[in-house]
Amino acid sequence: MVTVLASSQALWMKRGHLFMVADGMGAHAAGELASKLATDIVPLSYNKMINLSPPEALLMAIDDANSQVFSRGQANDDFRGMGTTVSTLVFTPEGAIIGHVGDSRVYRLRQHQLEQLTFDHSLLWEFREAARISKSELPENIPKNIITRSLGPGKSVRVDLEGPFQLQVGDTFLLCSDGLSGLVSDDELGTIISCVPPKEAVQTLVDLANLRGGPDNITVIVAQITGPELAHGESSGKESREVEGRCKTAVHWSVWFLIMLFGLATLGLLAVGQTVLGLLGLVATLAIGVMAIVRRYFKAEIVEQFAQGPLGKGPYTSRDCTPDGSTSAHLADIVEQLRIAADAGAWTVDWQKFDESGTEAQRATERHDYTAAVKEHCHSIRSVMEQVRRQNRPKSAPNDAGLDLC
Repeated sequence: MVTVLASSQALWMKRGHLFMVADGMGAHAAGELASKLATDIVPLSYNKMINLSPPEALLMAIDDANSQVFSRGQANDDFRGMGTTVSTLVFTPEGAIIGHVGDSRVYRLRQHQLEQLTFDHSLLWEFREAARISKSELPENIPKNIITRSLGPGKSVRVDLEGPFQLQVGDTFLLCSDGLSGLVSDDELGTIISCVPPKEAVQTLVDLANLRGGPDNITVIVAQITGPELAHGESSGKESREVEGRCKTAVHWSVWFLIMLFGLATLGLLAVGQTVLGLLGLVATLAIGVMAIVRRYFKAEIVEQFAQGPLGKGPYTSRDCTPDGSTSAHLADIVEQLRIAADAGAWTVDWQKFDESGTEAQRATERHDYTAAVKEHCHSIRSVMEQVRRQNRPKSAPNDAGLDLC
């Protein structure tokens, strides 16, 4: 997991804010290395490519990370075939863009409507897409934990680009690994992040997943737009014109210099009768020229499409997560199960705050203030789990983050 916030207004206009989750695969050490390489390389490469537009830079940064993870895997038999998922969200003046590989997810919550903005590269989702059937029609025997695309196992990887998604004040974005989404339903995700501030929402979600047997490395980021500075429409049209202009000059000057250098060298070798070397120089010149053409026009298509319209097909799912009586009752049942588990496990818990939250939740439910009820139920879950963590604290803290962004 990584968050990189622009340190100045100028950097925000060029690069925006970046958030990323990565979930490693393979043997424990290999998966950990793959995810660490990805979270190190993608933000660094993205911010170095300052002359490129955000979608193009994001695509190339993920490609770069894939190449380096693949190379490290090939260099060591213990790491061969290692991989990682990557879901990267960037807030830009034009909106939110996403670079995605694997089955980690990016969601957007707007006015209680939860949308999944990424496509799961999993056997389950690929089958559903190919068969064009609904989730309820899926055969039960399809494995749920097999992914079809990841960063690292191959020399190249197909990256999904999504966006731009308009930003509005109040929008809340959730990035998470399947350690969370596999154990907490979309209804629960949307309800909790709509009712609870980001930091508390992150901890509640991690606690809920852990209560259901989740792994310690559940990765969660919740980022909320709290001020108009990030909302779409605050910037002028100048930035969009600059994006389109940059893509037309995306080939670095050094590439043109190499083409000229090899071309002159070829002419010189042919002039002195070095036909074989001259032909090799000609091949090199043509190769670099082809690379420049691909770099200039093929990649530019992505950037031009970004300037003209959306990339990708997201959102892929949408659910109404407005808190109601059934939502409150569901969380109340979870809280009661937590108390039963605590009693059965002889946990040492100060029940005073827990009971106070339960009483407030009941009062809020009776007056139909279900948002307040959800907040109190979530507080009950966090209060017990925090006390349990203090008594048996793991070596590393949960991998999570919650942010309010103006």
